[in-house]
Amino acid sequence: MTQRGTNTRDKGTADSSLSMQIEKNLRTGDRAFDLDVSLQIPHGITIIYGRSGAGKTTLLECVAGLIGSDRGTLSVAGRVLFDASKKINVPTDHRHIGYVFQDLALFPHLSVRKNVEYGLASLSRRERSERAEQILNSFRIEHLHSHKPAQISGGERQRVALARALVTNPSLLLLDEPLSGLDAASKSKIVDDLRTWNAAHRIPILYVTHSREEVFALGERMVVLEDGRVSAQGAPHEVMDSPRQETVAELSGFENILDATVLAAHAERGTMSCRISGTQVELETPLVRAQIGSSLRIGIRAGDILLAVVKPVGLSARNILAGELISLKKRDVIIMAKVDCGVEITVQLTLAARDSLQLKAGQDVWLIVKTHSCHLMAV
Repeated sequence: MTQRGTNTRDKGTADSSLSMQIEKNLRTGDRAFDLDVSLQIPHGITIIYGRSGAGKTTLLECVAGLIGSDRGTLSVAGRVLFDASKKINVPTDHRHIGYVFQDLALFPHLSVRKNVEYGLASLSRRERSERAEQILNSFRIEHLHSHKPAQISGGERQRVALARALVTNPSLLLLDEPLSGLDAASKSKIVDDLRTWNAAHRIPILYVTHSREEVFALGERMVVLEDGRVSAQGAPHEVMDSPRQETVAELSGFENILDATVLAAHAERGTMSCRISGTQVELETPLVRAQIGSSLRIGIRAGDILLAVVKPVGLSARNILAGELISLKKRDVIIMAKVDCGVEITVQLTLAARDSLQLKAGQDVWLIVKTHSCHLMAV
């Protein structure tokens, strides 16, 4: 989305921030969906993360004014864009918000320069040219100024779309999976240029993704949406490494999420014993505030589990589970093994480990799980 007109906000002014309390009720066919989000977003890149259907794009469309909110408020850098109680609803083309869609929406019949200049119609020809040249240089595409979108690469088209959104000096930038389909190195280079641009302009950037890899590579902070509501927020490593909700655990790559009951607390060694529901399998986990007999969930990453073909002895790990190897499935250069230990557990192995251990379905194996590889979540 490119807006006609320009934002007169000067470089170097006080940091922008986004404040929102948005409620929106939607119905598609038989499905009702309620968006209810309250956030304070500072300048920098904030990842909006979640499963498909969690409300990520709907949130961006409400912020941009592409769909109307039912209740709440929205302001950017202190400027009120929406206030239901005061009947304020600034039109989309006057919100000074840049928006880059997943399909980029470049005009195929216009050159790179003309695409970038599209939002600067109210400026003189000289001002348009100067502004366009500056942003083209910032995103390293000045040499492509006369090319049409079909004549340049995917990464170059992403740079053009970003340049077009930013040439108007927006107060806020919305990115809806704009780098999907690019390799990690290309994404990293583009985001580095975006960060350099934003070091001077200091605006909030909302970046929608459902890719785990992009969270750590691109974001300074993250917000996790689930069913239209915020389920977690904070620095990526805080949210993803120590999830407190099952949805975040699944998105964070915890392949094993097990229902359990607290059996005993061992305060002297900072652990507690839990039994996996419906089994006799017990795990020693980190100590948390939980009553004996209470229910919780244990998340364990498949890559944090060791597998042995003989019963291990003399280990510091507290959890050694005997089981039967059910299956081995190759995923690129990784083997995902399923083991029945009274509960089915997924283990990640290398091709070399599979071959050296001569693993096959039906084989007796032992799983080794460190206490602090068990992440505890509320039910």
